[in-house]
Amino acid sequence: MLKTVFAAIVAAVAAASLVSCSKAEDEFSDEPCYFIFDNSVHQDATLASAMSAMTPGVFCHISETKRSGAATFVFRNNQGLSSEKRANAVDQQRSRRLGRRNGIIVGYGNADITNPVFYAYDAQCPVCYSGTGLVDRSLTIDSRGVATCDNCHRTYDLNNQGFIMSGGQSGDDASKLTRYHATTSGEFGVLAVTN
Repeated sequence: MLKTVFAAIVAAVAAASLVSCSKAEDEFSDEPCYFIFDNSVHQDATLASAMSAMTPGVFCHISETKRSGAATFVFRNNQGLSSEKRANAVDQQRSRRLGRRNGIIVGYGNADITNPVFYAYDAQCPVCYSGTGLVDRSLTIDSRGVATCDNCHRTYDLNNQGFIMSGGQSGDDASKLTRYHATTSGEFGVLAVTN
């Protein structure tokens, strides 16, 4: 009898954990994304503005380019700041993939300022991508924390899980931005975006 009760409890806990895991898995994309940036070394103020829990609503678009043959990270936030940092030797040794096509957006949402959530999104429009498979539909971000697709003109709320604000329906297959796992250890700490 005791074994049967114990087995039932174990089965219930296992079932509950599977349900909670599936909800968490649905929240994040399975698309490959990997970016580690040590801002304690680079001291980039544009990125730091989005990595502070004290400034929810500030988001930073991150991409990579080449300048004089060297890998360079480009940072643009939704408050008008932009900067570039050349990859150092440690950065060069790290594997990296910035979303579907060289772009991610990071920052703390301001939907709950008492407990802000740190988000990382793909910088491509998910509706255009799911409809065509094209990865040239980059999003622009504004000071309100709204991302807009220049192609389909849909808008997304960066502060609230990336849900569509206009131009689509909440039942769409791609009703919100592609989200990645992300952590930050503070403004001048380490940013890690992984999948």
